[in-house]
Amino acid sequence: MSHDIPTLDETVRIVAQAAPDADRTGQFPWTGIRAVHQSGLLESTVATRYGGEGATLSDAAHILAALGRGDPSVALISAMTIFNHLGQAAKNHWPDELYRRLLAEAKQRPLLLNAASVEPELGSPARGGLPATLARRTANGWSLTGRKRFVTGAHGLTHFLVWAHTDETSARVGTFVVPNGLTGIHVIENWNSRGMRATGSHDVEYIDVEIPAENVIELVDPSVAQQDNRAHAAITLALTAIYLGAAEAAQAAFIRFAHERVPANLGHPIAKTERFVALSGEIDLLVAGARQIIFGALETNQGDAERLIRARLIAGRQLREAVQIAVRGIGNPGLGADLGLERHFRDIQSVLVHAPQEDTSISMLGRAAFDRWNGDVTSSSYPTGLTILKTA
Repeated sequence: MSHDIPTLDETVRIVAQAAPDADRTGQFPWTGIRAVHQSGLLESTVATRYGGEGATLSDAAHILAALGRGDPSVALISAMTIFNHLGQAAKNHWPDELYRRLLAEAKQRPLLLNAASVEPELGSPARGGLPATLARRTANGWSLTGRKRFVTGAHGLTHFLVWAHTDETSARVGTFVVPNGLTGIHVIENWNSRGMRATGSHDVEYIDVEIPAENVIELVDPSVAQQDNRAHAAITLALTAIYLGAAEAAQAAFIRFAHERVPANLGHPIAKTERFVALSGEIDLLVAGARQIIFGALETNQGDAERLIRARLIAGRQLREAVQIAVRGIGNPGLGADLGLERHFRDIQSVLVHAPQEDTSISMLGRAAFDRWNGDVTSSSYPTGLTILKTA
């Protein structure tokens, strides 16, 4: 990557300064997003054939971890665009003219893309099923009608990537590129989460929203349209890097407090007490360990879905626990807004709520373990990594 560290550090500094106010108001975090745009990070994963840097998924995860230290809400909104560019670099599934037009727009303003997939009735596509949102053929293109949930960055997105089925005799399913601000788009402000407040992940309703015929990505038969959670395991793990950043920010707040707090009856910073040395060690074990797990998995073998899923779950659980230890260790001051720990604690709760969620991921690992066992038993050998105890 050609982004130098001072540029990234300066961006993170601006993002972090704006984070408390964005969290308090729940408004779209324009200050942070504009800083990310101006640094060029939003387009870091654009393919070299389009004049981009061609950053890898691992590069993207490092960027997201840094942004997560500043504001995980800004990092999550940014991630959706960064991942979409990465997808085009790998699959080349966007109409070329449309994609080049969007890249041209990105020179003038933050280009923000995000999928609008989850529906009130269906839930997340990660759990299976097809969208109720309908795309009707018109004389000039398509007309979309439907409602989506949890559309991260809804107010600030330049384009919604709406998952819908067509009204054709043989219905197809695909993603429709819908510019924000068109007639018939209504953002329903119902995002009231305790954490990740500035993501503004509101519902969005589309009523007869008309788009050009070419604004479509991958129209396919419904039988092949189901989301492949295994195929997305690497992306999902990279998303966890955002919360690694949040946990590192919490760790920094803990360390700063421990060095600045000097009780009158002690006469020196509490950082010198055995209790806080031990707490600091526990936090470091969990946070730094999660960093090793995340990037170790991303940088070695992205084709091993089970390994990536395990890495995400283990790292996510460690990060949640680390921030909890920091808040609990500091006590009452840790629950106040001044330190920032309270905000980090709320944000970190979202680490494993992204699709596929924790229970779905655990089930995938469980089925894979059973499949390995059944295959090994059939071949008369013991499952790799398991020790079988025999009795006489």
